[in-house]
Amino acid sequence: MTTLNPTTPDLTRTATTVLVAGALATLAFDLFGQGLSPLAGYAKLAPVGLAQQTLNTVFGSVPKGMADILHILTGLIAYPLGYLLIARPLAARLLPRLHWSVVATAYGVGLWIFALYVMAHLVAGNPAFLGFTGITWVALWGHVLYGLVAAAVIERRA
Repeated sequence: MTTLNPTTPDLTRTATTVLVAGALATLAFDLFGQGLSPLAGYAKLAPVGLAQQTLNTVFGSVPKGMADILHILTGLIAYPLGYLLIARPLAARLLPRLHWSVVATAYGVGLWIFALYVMAHLVAGNPAFLGFTGITWVALWGHVLYGLVAAAVIERRA
């Protein structure tokens, strides 16, 4: 069985895995945060709105389509690479017997902190964790779901 390692010659397999993991995880995140959560009476996530606000803060006014591109590319490429290149190797080194689902859950919490504290608060100027409102907790579950779906694909193909 081939292991997923971006330094091996089989970069096509690794790239495909990252893209599939990112696509399925982004779909799960958006389906949960923009569809299922509001359907159940909870907050609706607005990741593109947050991306637009962040881009406007950093670069000034940018076309609205840029926020969609940022959201999609972050979910498709950047976040699954973070799991593959940072969370997974770090866990393997520090706690090698830890099940991947625990690592994925912790990674999702880390993504939530990055999105709602670093990007939304420190970069875009919103209250920390968007003021701990309903959207805060939907975002937490959405990011954990993202981490679990992305990791499940990556670990299955490892």
